[in-house]
Amino acid sequence: QVQLRESGGGLVQPGESLRLSCAASGFTFDYYAIGWFRQAPGKEREGLGCSSSYDGSEYYADSVKGRFTISRDNDVDTVYLQMNSLKPEDTAIYYCATAFLPGSRCLSWDEYRWWGQGTQVTVAA
Repeated sequence: QVQLRESGGGLVQPGESLRLSCAASGFTFDYYAIGWFRQAPGKEREGLGCSSSYDGSEYYADSVKGRFTISRDNDVDTVYLQMNSLKPEDTAIYYCATAFLPGSRCLSWDEYRWWGQGTQVTVAA
Protein backbone atom coordinates (compact mmCIF):
# COMPACT_ATOMS: atom_id res chain seq x y z
CA GLN A 1 0.00 0.00 0.00
CA VAL A 2 1.45 3.31 -1.10
CA GLN A 3 1.77 5.74 1.79
CA LEU A 4 3.18 9.23 1.97
CA ARG A 5 3.45 11.22 5.16
CA GLU A 6 4.41 14.87 5.33
CA SER A 7 5.86 16.43 8.45
CA GLY A 8 7.70 19.54 9.54
CA GLY A 9 5.03 22.16 9.08
CA GLY A 10 4.37 24.86 11.62
CA LEU A 11 4.22 28.56 12.34
CA VAL A 12 7.20 30.69 11.35
CA GLN A 13 7.88 34.38 10.94
CA PRO A 14 8.51 36.04 7.59
CA GLY A 15 12.08 35.54 6.42
CA GLU A 16 12.55 32.33 8.35
CA SER A 17 13.15 28.85 6.96
CA LEU A 18 11.39 25.53 7.30
CA ARG A 19 12.14 22.03 6.08
CA LEU A 20 9.33 19.66 5.26
CA SER A 21 9.74 15.91 4.98
CA CYS A 22 7.83 13.40 2.90
CA ALA A 23 8.33 9.85 4.14
CA ALA A 24 7.27 7.12 1.74
CA SER A 25 6.44 3.46 2.07
CA GLY A 26 4.78 0.69 0.10
CA PHE A 27 6.57 1.11 -3.22
CA THR A 28 10.02 1.05 -4.78
CA PHE A 29 10.93 4.55 -3.79
CA ASP A 30 13.72 5.37 -6.24
CA TYR A 31 11.57 4.36 -9.22
CA TYR A 32 9.03 7.05 -8.51
CA ALA A 33 8.95 10.80 -8.70
CA ILE A 34 7.96 12.82 -5.67
CA GLY A 35 6.27 16.13 -6.21
CA TRP A 36 5.59 18.91 -3.73
CA PHE A 37 2.40 20.93 -3.89
CA ARG A 38 0.57 23.46 -1.81
CA GLN A 39 -2.92 24.78 -1.52
CA ALA A 40 -3.80 28.03 0.15
CA PRO A 41 -7.34 28.82 1.33
CA GLY A 42 -9.51 29.79 -1.61
CA LYS A 43 -6.82 29.01 -4.16
CA GLU A 44 -6.10 26.17 -6.52
CA ARG A 45 -3.48 23.61 -5.77
CA GLU A 46 -0.05 24.70 -6.98
CA GLY A 47 2.84 22.46 -8.02
CA LEU A 48 6.12 23.62 -6.51
CA GLY A 49 8.77 21.19 -7.63
CA CYS A 50 9.67 17.57 -7.96
CA SER A 51 12.32 14.93 -7.70
CA SER A 52 12.10 12.73 -10.76
CA SER A 53 12.01 8.95 -11.07
CA TYR A 54 15.31 7.05 -11.19
CA ASP A 55 17.90 9.81 -11.10
CA GLY A 56 16.15 12.10 -8.64
CA SER A 57 16.78 15.22 -10.72
CA GLU A 58 15.05 18.24 -9.26
CA TYR A 59 12.76 20.58 -11.12
CA TYR A 60 11.03 23.69 -9.84
CA ALA A 61 8.13 25.94 -10.62
CA ASP A 62 9.20 29.48 -11.41
CA SER A 63 7.27 30.77 -8.40
CA VAL A 64 9.66 29.12 -5.93
CA LYS A 65 12.87 28.76 -7.90
CA GLY A 66 15.76 30.07 -5.84
CA ARG A 67 13.93 29.92 -2.51
CA PHE A 68 12.85 26.29 -2.27
CA THR A 69 15.10 23.26 -2.65
CA ILE A 70 14.16 19.62 -2.96
CA SER A 71 16.45 16.85 -1.85
CA ARG A 72 16.03 13.13 -1.76
CA ASP A 73 17.42 10.41 0.47
CA ASN A 74 16.75 7.00 -1.05
CA ASP A 75 18.30 5.29 1.99
CA VAL A 76 15.40 6.42 4.17
CA ASP A 77 12.76 6.78 1.44
CA THR A 78 12.29 10.45 2.16
CA VAL A 79 12.17 13.63 0.12
CA TYR A 80 12.67 17.02 1.70
CA LEU A 81 11.48 20.49 0.80
CA GLN A 82 13.74 23.19 2.18
CA MET A 83 11.95 26.53 2.18
CA ASN A 84 13.91 29.72 2.77
CA SER A 85 12.95 33.38 3.03
CA LEU A 86 9.38 32.46 3.74
CA LYS A 87 6.66 35.00 3.06
CA PRO A 88 3.09 35.28 4.34
CA GLU A 89 1.87 34.26 0.89
CA ASP A 90 3.61 30.90 1.37
CA THR A 91 0.97 30.05 3.97
CA ALA A 92 -0.78 26.91 2.78
CA ILE A 93 -1.20 23.20 3.31
CA TYR A 94 1.78 21.47 1.73
CA TYR A 95 1.44 18.05 0.17
CA CYS A 96 3.72 15.51 -1.39
CA ALA A 97 2.60 13.08 -4.03
CA THR A 98 4.07 10.35 -6.17
CA ALA A 99 3.85 8.78 -9.61
CA PHE A 100 6.15 7.17 -12.12
CA LEU A 101 7.49 10.25 -13.89
CA PRO A 102 11.03 10.18 -15.20
CA GLY A 103 12.97 13.33 -15.93
CA SER A 104 11.13 16.57 -16.46
CA ARG A 105 7.83 14.69 -16.72
CA CYS A 106 7.73 15.04 -12.96
CA LEU A 107 6.53 18.58 -13.64
CA SER A 108 3.30 17.11 -15.04
CA TRP A 109 1.31 18.01 -11.98
CA ASP A 110 -1.89 16.32 -13.10
CA GLU A 111 -0.25 12.91 -13.38
CA TYR A 112 0.40 12.37 -9.68
CA ARG A 113 -1.60 9.48 -8.31
CA TRP A 114 -0.90 9.01 -4.62
CA TRP A 115 -1.00 11.78 -2.07
CA GLY A 116 -0.06 12.44 1.52
CA GLN A 117 -2.40 14.04 4.04
CA GLY A 118 -0.63 17.40 4.04
CA THR A 119 1.08 19.57 6.61
CA GLN A 120 0.15 23.15 7.46
CA VAL A 121 2.68 25.92 7.02
CA THR A 122 1.79 29.33 8.39
CA VAL A 123 4.00 32.36 7.88
CA ALA A 124 3.01 35.27 10.07
CA ALA A 125 4.63 37.93 12.23
